[in-house]
Amino acid sequence: MPETQNIEYKANWRDEYLKWICGFANASGGTIFIGKDDNGNVVGLEKANKLLEDIPNKVRDVLGVLADVNLHETKNGNFIEIVVEAYPYPVNYKGQYHFRSGSTKQELKGTALDKFMLQKKGKKWDGVPIPNVSVKDLKQETFDFSRKEASEANVLPKIALKTATNNSLKTYNSKKTYT
Repeated sequence: MPETQNIEYKANWRDEYLKWICGFANASGGTIFIGKDDNGNVVGLEKANKLLEDIPNKVRDVLGVLADVNLHETKNGNFIEIVVEAYPYPVNYKGQYHFRSGSTKQELKGTALDKFMLQKKGKKWDGVPIPNVSVKDLKQETFDFSRKEASEANVLPKIALKTATNNSLKTYNSKKTYT
């Protein structure tokens, strides 16, 4: 079986594979097999019992998450299975954020990192307040355009569209009156 979005094979353990675990935790979860080649064939693993102790501790200490680490013994040799759940909050590896996409591990930077962080918080770019910007800093044309579009789409009551301006924003309360 080839590597996929949720499966990664590694012949030997290296601490840098914590980045892959981070990537799975930030995506939809997945499994890393240590002691298998790129095609999923068992190649065996030396010191598997030591890794069975070291890996969970490193995952916890470096990433702050828990992963199931299981030893499998076969006639072709031992291998370790590391099962990583998707985490609801961002997980970082030494300040870096990694993400599993396809069969690759991506380091998130710039706009991709911003988008990822907002999504983990359940937000979008337009729902984040901008510091030091007030209503008076906004253009009247923008309000006029928005009222026109809202009117055509019937998404706001007509009275809300007639009275709200950038100089005096009104709030529409549950009694359908302005306060």
